[in-house]
Amino acid sequence: MTNHWIDLKNTDCALIIGANPAENHPLSMKWLMEARNKGAKLIVVDPRFTRTASRSDIYARLRCGTDIAFIGGLINYVLSHHLYNDQYVAKYTNAAFLVNDGFGYNDGLFTGYDADTRKYDTSTWTYQRDANGVPLRDETLSDSRTVFQLMRIHYSRYTAAKVAAVTGMSEAVFNEIASAYGNAGLRDNKSGTILYAMGGTQHTVGSQNVKAYAMLQLLLGNIGRPGGGVNALRGESNVQGSTDMGLLNNSLPGYLSSPVASTAYETLDAYNKTETPASGYWTNKPKFFISLLKAWWGANATSANEYAYQYLPKRVSGKNYSFINLFESMYDNTIDGLFCFGQNPVVGGPNAGKESAALANLDWLVCVDLFSTETANFWQRPGVDAEKVDTEVFLLPAAASFEKEGSISNSGRWIQYRWKAAEPPGQARSDLWIIYNLMQRIQAMASKDDPIDKPLKELTWNYGSGDELDIVDLVAQEINGYEVATGGQLPLFSALTDTGSTASGCWIMCGMYPAADNLTKRRDDTDPDGHGHYRNWSYSWPANRRILYNRASANLDGVPWSEDKKIISWDGSKWDGYDVPDFAGTKAPTAAGGSDPFIMKPEGVGGLFSILNEGPFPEHYEPYESPTTNTFSSIDFNPVATILDTAMNAKGSVSMYPVIGTTFRYSEHWQTGSMTRNCTWLQELIPTQTVEISRTLANAKRISNGDRVLIKTARGRMYANAMITDRIKPLVVNGKTFEVIAVPWHFGFMGLTTGDSANNLTCHVGDANTMIPEYKAFLCTVARG
Repeated sequence: MTNHWIDLKNTDCALIIGANPAENHPLSMKWLMEARNKGAKLIVVDPRFTRTASRSDIYARLRCGTDIAFIGGLINYVLSHHLYNDQYVAKYTNAAFLVNDGFGYNDGLFTGYDADTRKYDTSTWTYQRDANGVPLRDETLSDSRTVFQLMRIHYSRYTAAKVAAVTGMSEAVFNEIASAYGNAGLRDNKSGTILYAMGGTQHTVGSQNVKAYAMLQLLLGNIGRPGGGVNALRGESNVQGSTDMGLLNNSLPGYLSSPVASTAYETLDAYNKTETPASGYWTNKPKFFISLLKAWWGANATSANEYAYQYLPKRVSGKNYSFINLFESMYDNTIDGLFCFGQNPVVGGPNAGKESAALANLDWLVCVDLFSTETANFWQRPGVDAEKVDTEVFLLPAAASFEKEGSISNSGRWIQYRWKAAEPPGQARSDLWIIYNLMQRIQAMASKDDPIDKPLKELTWNYGSGDELDIVDLVAQEINGYEVATGGQLPLFSALTDTGSTASGCWIMCGMYPAADNLTKRRDDTDPDGHGHYRNWSYSWPANRRILYNRASANLDGVPWSEDKKIISWDGSKWDGYDVPDFAGTKAPTAAGGSDPFIMKPEGVGGLFSILNEGPFPEHYEPYESPTTNTFSSIDFNPVATILDTAMNAKGSVSMYPVIGTTFRYSEHWQTGSMTRNCTWLQELIPTQTVEISRTLANAKRISNGDRVLIKTARGRMYANAMITDRIKPLVVNGKTFEVIAVPWHFGFMGLTTGDSANNLTCHVGDANTMIPEYKAFLCTVARG
């Protein structure tokens, strides 16, 4: 989130797309309803009529996988109706930047596309620059090569009529949404927020979906201001913390890039030169990176050995290490073993039947969980001959969230300490205890003379007596960072150096544990402005900042755009207000960079034109399995999405599979159900696997409520009990009517209640940037079972 949960109450309009907060993030609805009670509008865009939709002012059905068509239409509406604030767009975004003449777009493709490699040469996607390398601008926004004019032309194709035809919503409803949200921006002294979750990201264009949300918010001046922002609703309490700490396959803690085995990363100096831009805040990256190496290898990381840089594993150049590709590799017998901490891919993974088969090619599998899961018992799944599976499976009992202690980072970046409420039963242990003791044993086994073992042997692994609370506290101190010479805790990441004199396990969190005070334990509910920022409640990274890019909440002179949306302001000598300024607190608006609110960008402005693999502007492409052709170009499928040629990617045609399918979550069950399907009271609420189908589909297939239904895709099949409901209705797409079904993905063959996994149906293809699986759009058939 650029903002935070409580800040939702400050919005004038919430656009909720690909999310269902009333059921999946219920506390957020408290703040949304508080905003609505003060006059804010709630807009919900979703294939299903959800509990969130039932509280909305405007609801629109959207065909799965058409977010960019919809948002592109909104961008066109905002531009054509001049609903943007001229100063914000011209000064705080790159709208005024001039793009090189070689850049262009034609029929679904930007310049530089190579059909053989399915990749772009991005050399034309650059700005015109002066002799000093500074981008040329036209702040009147009239030059034909400005980002603004190129964007205006690009999205002029996204008319209300086309958007309606592609998405399946009516043109009248689209225009109603466009007017309501388009008038919830800075031009009208209002702010609108966009809330999204997995319904927005789990697509082959998921990253571009989010980028489109951000572009719309920049145009409306809704970034950096209370009640605004682009706000991801994380699926559980510490998803944010996991990505912060380097869970993603291509990143290290603090979103530092993990190195690749190539010349560009051959040495520490090469890494820093490759990763460090010439300007902008990321020029500090060597300080963050070297401090991370010092935290990991301590006294064994010195300038003489590049601070142990060569100990850091390097990714194979050109190889993808995402979830999908890992299972592809297992399927191809190239991975020997797998650790699954709180994961259950036999239920939760795409094309789950093939992922189950991939596990059978492992030598060993370790599952760490509260209950024995479908993944731990994949060799016992229906239809499998256990005698032919040689994988050795270990199941380690884990502690539940209330049975362990430590901090979590929520969607709003608030790092909050949670105290242990009960002891774990039997031999169950926390994840931290398991990892700590596992590495101790590995280090004991490592040879001090074998060069291959040196990175393990010399790793800093000194966390006190081994007592769990001692480990938790020492790890937190290391994450914050300390002076190497004295051991003293650092006050903020601005104190980090690139000389080896500081260590920090995650630079963005440096400041959460200064001196002897663990600020994540703070619980001061003082709220001086009434906006709910609670600066002394826990700690928010970075620097305890509650709203990112808050410089944009004030005009060029440092005066808030409006008093009721005030968060910081310039008083003549310093920035003051209700948040930590997103830059040096004494930097005057007239100083160099003083009017550049987006400090993480090299040019200091928001990126309406910014680089993702598909191009600088989000463009609509159809899902991997689509019922129609692309209305906006002749390129149907994402031209840079990777399609691996294995048995895991069978593709169905609309002629054989004419029904649009998607997956969703119930509030009564959680993720793959390994916890909730083992709770009797939750099992009683939702006892069986169901499929939501429309009345028209039920009539056509002679299906009654509760009937057993067979659903098939090109990859697999499942059975479910029919739930005939008005929550799902057919959509008219490009003049043809298509039925839609929705299946919850919480069920599997283990637990007190069982059922087929919805992910037997889904595709093993992913987003072209992150490889997140395309769970939310596929084609299927439906029949009485």
